[in-house]
Amino acid sequence: MKRDYYEVLGISKSASADEIKKSYRKVAMQYHPDRNPGDKAAEDKFKEAAEAYEVLSDADKKAQYDRFGHAGVGGRNGGFGSGMNMDDIFSQFGDVFSDDIFGSFFGGGRSRGGGRARGARGSNLRVKIKLNYEEMANGTTKTIKVKKYVGCSSCNSTGAKDKGGVQTCSTCGGTGQVRKVQNTFLGQMQTVTTCSTCNGEGTTISNKCNTCKGEGRVYGEETVNIEIPAGVQEGIQLSMSGRGNAGERGGPAGDLIILIEEEHHPELQREGLNVVYDLHISFIDAVFGTQVEVPTIDGKAKIKVPPGTQSGKIFRLKGKGFPAINSYERGDEMIHVNVWTPQNISSEEKAMLEKLQDSPNFKPQPAKGDKSFFERVKEMFG
Repeated sequence: MKRDYYEVLGISKSASADEIKKSYRKVAMQYHPDRNPGDKAAEDKFKEAAEAYEVLSDADKKAQYDRFGHAGVGGRNGGFGSGMNMDDIFSQFGDVFSDDIFGSFFGGGRSRGGGRARGARGSNLRVKIKLNYEEMANGTTKTIKVKKYVGCSSCNSTGAKDKGGVQTCSTCGGTGQVRKVQNTFLGQMQTVTTCSTCNGEGTTISNKCNTCKGEGRVYGEETVNIEIPAGVQEGIQLSMSGRGNAGERGGPAGDLIILIEEEHHPELQREGLNVVYDLHISFIDAVFGTQVEVPTIDGKAKIKVPPGTQSGKIFRLKGKGFPAINSYERGDEMIHVNVWTPQNISSEEKAMLEKLQDSPNFKPQPAKGDKSFFERVKEMFG
């Protein structure tokens, strides 16, 4: 069970972007692997903090999380931690620490072990998935094929033709950054800039891969299994971290954004968590009562229509609506009764109805406690 992201970073939902960043720095420094060597629990908390920051620092993902919880930013399995390793965290979030005294402790955004920096992050991808009512109510798994950039298998995403083709940048020494110290009247001032030789990657390629031309990725296709949580609705966006376009030369992949669309139901209509069904019955069934079968999200259900049921009556099937995505709440099915009036009748049927026309039992009567039209008018106008 994932912990609440706000709880992980020790902040409130109203925290500003600067407060989110500051809290992440504090938690990450506390549980940093270099400060807690061999401590698996600390490493897990470090990854957990990175996962929380990855969502809460992104305005769109934060909005989805605030509305739908973990399901809104990663389906059932959700999350950032399952798709990225420690190098991804240092590569993607190392810049968070570049402006404080611990910047060198985090490697200035490069890989933790001092190796080559990761390439540019891949872009996000968006796909649309259309679901029927049953899939929305119960959750489902969809398998789709996504055309996107994938890691080059020929060079193992390095971009180099052979192992010797990747070399540590001679300008920055593999850090991806160039530090300069200048003497000023205030004393020595240090500036840090991205290395122009390697574009901040820390490595250069002398012999490019023939397949990907040095990019470390090629355009291809990937089969993705998307787990849809129960209770989604039209317009919800789910996010799968690391399933978008592959990054350049081993850089972290982007996210796969899934937009949910609703498939039209031939008989039911959705109203929030509730579903609505229009039931049409004959005048005779309304008089004598009947038992009918009505459609629901999960199949069919039988209901009893009592004698004397009026047009406009609403029956409720408790719990036959949609579940809420982030709670135990569930909607109902509302059945609206419509009494159908025949448009064509025989002369014999007409004669029978005319005999009943003057019967007091066939005169419209207000329900018990209802006020007449004239009584309501009198109240309105005194």
